Formats: sequence, structure tokens, C-alpha cells
Amino acid sequence: MTMANIITTFAGAFIFPFLIRLCWGKMCDAWGAIGGWMAAGFIVGTTWTLTHGVGIIVQSGGAWIDMAWAAGAGLFVASAMSGDDVSKGFVNVVMALIGGTLGGFILSCL
Repeated sequence: MTMANIITTFAGAFIFPFLIRLCWGKMCDAWGAIGGWMAAGFIVGTTWTLTHGVGIIVQSGGAWIDMAWAAGAGLFVASAMSGDDVSKGFVNVVMALIGGTLGGFILSCL
């Protein structure tokens, strides 16, 4: 993997949790439950298209990384840096790792 591929992969992995942290709560506050559904469609859909469709994230080798890992790790670090309770966020990181592993396993079976 070239240095340019490494940089774009990290940038692509950063975009997803950044948009979640920046927009998701505001959309839910403004539009209620439908705002959460809209955030899920717009944020996840747009980020997936950028990272996988356009090709910002470059995956090489046999390992397959799921977006849940980027979201879980990125949101955990953002919460820790903003002074939130890290022990509450640890459960979310574990669930993101389980979900990412399960998603990657299912995709490897295809």
C-alpha cells in the first residue's frame, strides 16, 4: 500500500465518525425520530459512497475492515477527548468491534 493510499484510507475512516458526531444529534433534535432515519440514510450512504464507491478507502490483502470499526473507534476517541465518561463509551466500542467483525465475516462468506 502506498503512502497516498494510507493517507486517503485514514481520511476516509475519519469522515464517517466526524459526520456522525457533527450531524446526527442535530438532525434528531431538529426532526425527531425521522431525523435519525434521515441521518442514517444520508450520513451512512454518503460516507459509504465516498469511501467505497469513489475509492477513498483502499483495502489490500485478505483483511476486510467494516465501517463500524471506524465509527466505534472514532466516536470513542472523540468522546474521550471531549471529557465524556469513557467507561460508558467502552461498551459501544466493544459492540462496534463485534458488529464490525460479524459484518466482515458475513461479507467474507459471499
